[in-house]
Amino acid sequence: MRIYSNAELAQILNKKIFHLISQAADSLGLECYVVGGYVRDIFLERPSKDIDVVVVGSGIAVATELKRLLGKYAHMSVFKRYGTAQVRYGNTEVEFVGARRESYSSDSRNPHVEDGTLEDDQNRRDFTINALAICLNKDRFGELVDPFGGLYDLEDGIIRTPLDPDITFSDDPLRMMRCVRFATQLNFYIEEETFEALQRNADRIKIVSAERIADELHKIIMTKYPSKGFVELQRAGLLQLILPELQILDAVETRNGKGHKNNFYHTLEVLDNVAKAQRKRNVSTEQCGTSDNKDLNTDLWLRWAALFHDIGKPKCKRWNPVAGWTFHNHNYIGAKMIPQIFRRMKFPMDAKMKYVQKLVDLHMRPIVIADEEVTDSAVRRLLSDAGDDIEDLMTLCEADITSKNQERKAHFLDNFRIVREKLTVLKEKDYKRLLQPCIDGNEIMEIFGLPPCKEVGELKQFLKDAVLDNKVENKREPLMDLLFQKGKEMGLKQK
Repeated sequence: MRIYSNAELAQILNKKIFHLISQAADSLGLECYVVGGYVRDIFLERPSKDIDVVVVGSGIAVATELKRLLGKYAHMSVFKRYGTAQVRYGNTEVEFVGARRESYSSDSRNPHVEDGTLEDDQNRRDFTINALAICLNKDRFGELVDPFGGLYDLEDGIIRTPLDPDITFSDDPLRMMRCVRFATQLNFYIEEETFEALQRNADRIKIVSAERIADELHKIIMTKYPSKGFVELQRAGLLQLILPELQILDAVETRNGKGHKNNFYHTLEVLDNVAKAQRKRNVSTEQCGTSDNKDLNTDLWLRWAALFHDIGKPKCKRWNPVAGWTFHNHNYIGAKMIPQIFRRMKFPMDAKMKYVQKLVDLHMRPIVIADEEVTDSAVRRLLSDAGDDIEDLMTLCEADITSKNQERKAHFLDNFRIVREKLTVLKEKDYKRLLQPCIDGNEIMEIFGLPPCKEVGELKQFLKDAVLDNKVENKREPLMDLLFQKGKEMGLKQK
């Protein structure tokens, strides 16, 4: 980060929009400040588009005057209930609010709001690094107002509340999620008193809506090293209240000298590996995903699949005197848990949920293939089941190889390379047409005079297995021969 003088800040803000805001405020005789994330990001030398402005007086009045100065190409939205206004001009958005004082009741995070001073407004801010303000009035243009030492906290990499953290978090418990999110995004340290207040007030998160919690979790999981955020949530006692399915993974049991790995920390390692793979491929979160399915933002949902890939393990854990600890079918059990988690978290119950469920269900398949001889048949079946999401599935499975045994790890990754080569060949041959039998269920019913029934399903699967195992070419004549033969064995007669 860089420390700027007031004169240097004035130079940084030497843009048309800020001078027009200054003119609008001065014409009304009102104090006006740019605040929050925009100011913080100036010192962190990070790009920031959204501009928040606090007016000591009517924010709506200054927004109205700015709209007049900008002319017909500016658009203004007013939210009288909240005393705020937004002015959009080209790619720039400016949010105006009047300085205010807030008070809270114990059963709600919605504050009682009164007009206040700049000091009141800075007191209500969540963290010192977000309480920085720069004056925009002409006679003080560029002057930094930093009553809580937020600049020093930025320099030291500290997240700290401006006032008593117990009051800050109890008043608005969503700030606890924001605390972890900022620490993760900025790779900052949560100051000791602030963290202890997180622990004391964790139970207050119950009054926050699932939608608001989900929004913060999405931001945490999309950071460079998302594991940091989930470790902090766990340490603070928030994770067990939000995602107990993850919290329960933090356990190691030993019997007869044999223990299993800590699946919580393994999961976080897999999540970070997926994030690293996405960065390597230079995939932007704005490009809607890494798979061929462009209807999904799979950058986000692939990370959720990584976080959930082992949630079925606690329910499947068994002790075997010979093999030690086993987790058979944890992928299947985990996939069955996904809809209830998505419903509780108010995540979308649509193709995104099905995508995560699918990857959790299939995540063991490439690993099983890579642990043995890589056969054409196994790869064809994998591609048939994974479809357009095969690339994301392979990314997840490669990320799942966290063994400290370098020889075993190299074996898996080398076999994954072979799997990928075979997948590439299949995809180049139009695999959807190649792997789907050219005789469908309707034709089977017509041939044998059957209604929809289990026999039709058995025959369809028989033909599909023959194609996937490459026993016959996917052509009508050889498939018909197989179909007639199988039908005869099942006692079916042709029409």
